[in-house]
Amino acid sequence: MPQIAHTIAVVGGTGPQGRGLAYRFARHGHDVVVGSRSAERAAETAAEIRDRGITGQVSGAANADAAAGADVVVLAVPYEGHDELVASLADALAEKVLISCVNPLGFDQHGPYGLDVSESAAESAARLVPTARVTGAFHHVSAVTLWGPEEFLSHEDVLVVGDDTEAVDLVCDLAATVTGRPGVKGGRLRLARQLEPLTAVLISINKAYKTRSGVAISGVEGR
Repeated sequence: MPQIAHTIAVVGGTGPQGRGLAYRFARHGHDVVVGSRSAERAAETAAEIRDRGITGQVSGAANADAAAGADVVVLAVPYEGHDELVASLADALAEKVLISCVNPLGFDQHGPYGLDVSESAAESAARLVPTARVTGAFHHVSAVTLWGPEEFLSHEDVLVVGDDTEAVDLVCDLAATVTGRPGVKGGRLRLARQLEPLTAVLISINKAYKTRSGVAISGVEGR
């Protein structure tokens, strides 16, 4: 069980990444609300997670209702339409710890690549909801491995960036529900500009080696 249990809303929780994160959080004792544009789809995904045997409570709701009732909100949505969605949820996201794992990626005949954007998705969320305590994390964890049977994804690390020290500490603690150890503090929120497009590299590695790669950091003591 976690030292501090949170109520975590996963906006976009019916997608592969969101569903996997919701499962990991609930599996290790947090209460989770799966959010979706469709409350019915959210409820179906919540039932699917509950059926896997978890310790936290899992429910489903429309995105705005999910975010309003949580103290931590995860954005696990496609980059396309991201700004419009975040703006529409601004009231529900105000003052919350907001975790963005959104990756602005494009795909063409040569494979994935990072889009040339003026600000990261995390920075965009911070601009749209200035009172939210925005962090960037969980960008590089495979949706397939998140949904897998392993207790912890101990071969990889979760990198966390943000400008709010307490929020970063909280998210580093949440990372332990995924990898079995705290996340790695990666610096200020502006560095999400480097973390988000790195996902394209991992996708290319996965294709070349037919694997599910992740990021592991060496040389950090006390972990």
